[in-house]
Amino acid sequence: MDINMPLLDGIATTKILNENFPKIKVLALSVEENEKTILKMLRAGAKGYLMKDTKKEILEEALSQVIEKGYYHTNTISKILIGSLTKDEMEIELKEREIEFIKHACTEMTYKEIAEKMFLSPKTIEGYRDSIYEKLNFKNRIGLVLYAIRNDLFKP
Repeated sequence: MDINMPLLDGIATTKILNENFPKIKVLALSVEENEKTILKMLRAGAKGYLMKDTKKEILEEALSQVIEKGYYHTNTISKILIGSLTKDEMEIELKEREIEFIKHACTEMTYKEIAEKMFLSPKTIEGYRDSIYEKLNFKNRIGLVLYAIRNDLFKP
């Protein structure tokens, strides 16, 4: 399964397969090297993750291992998995509207303009801002913008 596909991405497809057809074993084969993407794919139910430039012999070994053991992980993927278990910071789940707010906050719009764009009151926008600042431990809009860039929520 690839991550980037036209109609439904590989993560969503894998999740659907895992929920509806649990006997199907998915092995991810992608160019995506982003740790968060790899973890999302594995959490969706992929039994392994390989890069598209993987040698034929390793792909064959991975397919055999997934069939025999139920999973296959390279050393790199194992390190990512172990690292995800030992990270100090808890992964923060943001709501869809919070992400929308963050994207607008990364522009030159004022909070009043963001409120108008999102069809919300300025007080509600202040509430989003304060809640996000608290969740992510930010003191100002600059921290929010840096977070958005690092986490692919905004591209300057």
